[in-house]
Amino acid sequence: MSDRSVSRQKQEKQWYTVMAPEQFDRAELGETPADEPEQLYDRTIETTLGELEDTASENNTKLTFRITDIGSDAAYTEFIEHELTRDYLRSLVRRGSSKVEAFETILTSDDYRIQIQPVAFTTKKADHSQERAIRKAMSRLVRETAREHTFADVVDSVVEGRLSSAIYNEAKTIYPLRRVEIQKLTLEARPEEVAEEEAAAVNVDEEDVELDDE
Repeated sequence: MSDRSVSRQKQEKQWYTVMAPEQFDRAELGETPADEPEQLYDRTIETTLGELEDTASENNTKLTFRITDIGSDAAYTEFIEHELTRDYLRSLVRRGSSKVEAFETILTSDDYRIQIQPVAFTTKKADHSQERAIRKAMSRLVRETAREHTFADVVDSVVEGRLSSAIYNEAKTIYPLRRVEIQKLTLEARPEEVAEEEAAAVNVDEEDVELDDE
């Protein structure tokens, strides 16, 4: 391929400014090129909370967005994941203390299916019953928060640290805690996807009943 052909291909690419969702104040996430706008759909963009808020102390929080809509020169996204860096989580581990994790997959009040993974770090080594009680409290608070709030509200609660603070304030009564974090929040399915899955499950159940009746 000639240098002229390569140069022409590069000129044909259009650059799009990638924008965060409205709940992140439509902040610019960067730029991405594409030959055709359709190529941008479902492309993911990763940044840090520190970059969004221009705060270096928040660079241990990774945020991932997925492109869902295209304008003339901009690409618009939805939030799909919040995750703490491995280095930061390792820095919280102390010898002679306990690390207690929980994993909850739950529907929000507006039917988004999400997974939330809280983690608690104790001041000293807790016994198994205390760890179990801490895990139970974390799971309950996560479920209650998701069921009573919209997806956007849950994301705000995690990003702003309100959910981890609520867990800390309750679980510290079980055993002294040094810190609680939400190590990961993931969007697993949108409401329309959840509805499709439920409809498919109902259809399968109905087929089973018909077979049993034969």
